[in-house]
Amino acid sequence: MEMKVLYHNQCFDGACSASMFTRFHRECVGTAASYAYAGLAHKPGGLFQFDDFTGDENAIVDFKYSNDPRVTWWFDHHQSAFLTPEDLAQFEAGQADGSQTMRKFFDANYTSCTSFIAHIAETKFGFDTSGLKELIYWADIVDGAKYESAKAAVEMEAPAMKLTMVIESALDPALIPRMIPLLTSMSLQEVLDQPFVQELVGPLMSKHQAGIELIRERAVVDRGVITFDLMDQKMEGYSKFIPYYLHPEGTYVVGLSKSSFRTKISVGTNPWTTKPVSELINLAEICERYGGGGHARVGAISYPADREDLARATAAEIEAELKA
Repeated sequence: MEMKVLYHNQCFDGACSASMFTRFHRECVGTAASYAYAGLAHKPGGLFQFDDFTGDENAIVDFKYSNDPRVTWWFDHHQSAFLTPEDLAQFEAGQADGSQTMRKFFDANYTSCTSFIAHIAETKFGFDTSGLKELIYWADIVDGAKYESAKAAVEMEAPAMKLTMVIESALDPALIPRMIPLLTSMSLQEVLDQPFVQELVGPLMSKHQAGIELIRERAVVDRGVITFDLMDQKMEGYSKFIPYYLHPEGTYVVGLSKSSFRTKISVGTNPWTTKPVSELINLAEICERYGGGGHARVGAISYPADREDLARATAAEIEAELKA
C-alpha cells in the first residue's frame, strides 16, 4: 500500500509535519509499504484537485480540511482550517460518532502542526518522540515566530533558519519530498550538510540579502503598519521577518508579492511588539473575509496571478483597518 502525504508546501512546519507523520505512521501503524509526498498551496479557485488524492491512503498535514472520502488521515492547527461550514460539520460528525476520532485531528492551540502530530502520536498511539525534540522545538520556533529577535530571524545563523530558507524558496517540486524523510532521521545540521541542500544555500543567501535591500527601499511604516509592494519582482519567497528587522517600531505588516500562479497578500503581526496581546487584531479573521486565512497573528490571501488590481485594493482595505 502507498501512503500519499500532502503537506503545506514551501513551509518548514509543513515539511516537518510530513516527516513526523511518516515516521509515526511507519512505526505505530505500519500499513504502508511506501510513502509519496506532494505539496499543497493556497490557490485561488479551489485548494484541492481530484488527482491530489492518488494514494491507496491519503494524509493531509498542516493544511486545510478536505471532505474527500479518500483522505484517511488529517492533522491541522490553523484557525482557518475549514473552508466551509459543511466541512466543519462533517468533521464534527465524524468526531461525535467515533468514526474519525483516531484518524482526523484538529487543535488550533498548538504552535506548530509538527508538535501537534507528535503529541497525538505519543499520547494516543504510544509513539516515542524522545529523539525528535530538536525538530519539534524548531518547528514551534519557526511556525510560531518565537525567535529571540528579528536579528536572529533575519540573519539566519541556526541550521533550522537556513533550512527554512531553502524550503520556502523551493522551486523544484522534488526538493522538499527529498528532504522530508531526512528530517526525522538526521539532525537539522546533518540535513543542511547534505550536498543537494548545500548547493542551494549560497545562492539563496545572496538572494536573501537582495530581498533585505529591496524591502528596505520599498517598505513604508505609517501608524504602526508596514506596507510594501513587490509584485513587479515576482518575488514571493522572502523572509517574512525582514520588515520587522528594518522597522522594529511597526506592529503589523501588509505585503504584496507575486508568483507564477498567484498574487499574494501577506499580513502579519510583529512578534516582538510591545503592544498588549489584548489589543492585537485577529488577522485570520480579516483574511477569512477575503477568502484567505491563517493564524491570529499571521495570515494570507491569494488571488489569481492577473488580479494585481484586486490584490492592491484588498491590501489597501486591510491597511486602513489595521490603522483605524
